[in-house]
Amino acid sequence: MSAADRYVVVGGGAVGGVLAAQLSQAGKDVVLVARGEHGKRIAVDGLRVRRPGRVDVVELAVSSGPEDLSLRDGDVLLLAVKAQDAEAALAAWAWEPVYDESGDIVRTAATTLPVVTFQNGIVTEDLALRRFDRVYGATIAIAASFLTPGEIVSPSEEPVGLVWLGRHPGGSDGLQAGIVTDLVEAGFAAFSVDDTRAQKAAKLLGNLANGLDLLSGPDDLRAEAQARLRDEGTAVLAAAGIALPPGERLDFHGVDFTVEAVPDHEPGHRSTWQSFARGASSEVDYLNGEIVLLARRYGVDAPLNQRLQELLGAAHLAERRTLADLLG
Repeated sequence: MSAADRYVVVGGGAVGGVLAAQLSQAGKDVVLVARGEHGKRIAVDGLRVRRPGRVDVVELAVSSGPEDLSLRDGDVLLLAVKAQDAEAALAAWAWEPVYDESGDIVRTAATTLPVVTFQNGIVTEDLALRRFDRVYGATIAIAASFLTPGEIVSPSEEPVGLVWLGRHPGGSDGLQAGIVTDLVEAGFAAFSVDDTRAQKAAKLLGNLANGLDLLSGPDDLRAEAQARLRDEGTAVLAAAGIALPPGERLDFHGVDFTVEAVPDHEPGHRSTWQSFARGASSEVDYLNGEIVLLARRYGVDAPLNQRLQELLGAAHLAERRTLADLLG
């Protein structure tokens, strides 16, 4: 039996698309919220999921937003938009009515339905908790990409990704365990945790290098920049009193997570690069910018994170997006 009567996946990009496809193929009831041309193509032709050696076409119920979807008691919201879009999405869904089986309004989504936050960074869970009574933080490691409307690339199988999920701000409960079980049945390696913030912080340290995909330069400078960004981030998190998991990294529990070749797909481009490639907004202000914010708040320095945030945020500095300019 599923932990949810229905999963409402808000956000149809790489993470949301894989979540919706995998849960649906595992027999779960799923609605994917996807806007624009992407949503239109999925509604008509299904979601194309390009995998190693094959292409799956997954038929999904699609909604463009809360304006055309009636929420039901028993729904679980999976928030899979980028971090910079989370506040608007939470505000859009929180006060929507929730209906019972007889068609009567129970209360609102914020007071009735749980929400699971899949964003990078460490701020979305508190944004959700401002409105939603039940918040679950999910840290996801996945190699998926979204560049073409109606299509995602999922280059990993068995598992397709790893998820660390727990109740925010702490503790655990039966629904948490049920969602983890559903994710495992859907092809993820998923783990219940009691310290969602620590998992998110560990993922953030790795995400600090995402923006380097947009900078040109030799591999030795790239490696130096990645190490320095992480060292800065580790020092800042320590100054802020934010704990990390043992070893300061996510625990894969011995899972062999393999990224395989997908025909006509260039691997290695992380979420920040994908956003720039699609002309979408960037989550840099919630990655490197989060370290900069904490550094200023706690009186420590994070000059390299600040410089990378500036290079990627200022359009007039586009011609200076080189590793040499960053490390200067």
